[in-house]
Amino acid sequence: MEFPDLGKHCSEPTCKQLDFLPITCDACKQDFCKDHFSYAGHKCPLAFKKDVQVPVCPLCNVPIPVKRGEIPDLVVGEHMDRDCAFHPGRNQKKLFTHRCSKEGCRKKEMLQLACAQCHGNFCIQHRHPLDHNCQAGSSSSSKGRSSASSAPEQKPSGISWLAQQLRRTVK
Repeated sequence: MEFPDLGKHCSEPTCKQLDFLPITCDACKQDFCKDHFSYAGHKCPLAFKKDVQVPVCPLCNVPIPVKRGEIPDLVVGEHMDRDCAFHPGRNQKKLFTHRCSKEGCRKKEMLQLACAQCHGNFCIQHRHPLDHNCQAGSSSSSKGRSSASSAPEQKPSGISWLAQQLRRTVK
């Protein structure tokens, strides 16, 4: 109370503290206390004129040059709309790219399912050699089929027998 003209009140509406060493904002030219002198501390509306930072595009991680007086959010938004190398709608990779080699089948798979005999790419439904009429081992398999139809069926043992049983039940 002895020095009423010494110091200034903080310009922040919620503070109004009497500060004997106030700091003047270089953008808006108002006086603030030590708690509110930063641009973010008093939410300076003119901070974009003085706060020189180079924003980075969140999609392509490229620094975007901003001229003095421009609002960085608008410049980055324009970059994302026009010049951005990574545009989510533009460069979408196709997931189902491996097309089935069976005649008449138009299915596509995410992963390549190659036949061990003919090395063709097939969908899940046609992945077994019997399902896509495999031509690579056709001479041995056709002989085996003709002899198997005339002679009584012999049961193979082990895993191959189980695989044949599964193929028969799937058909």
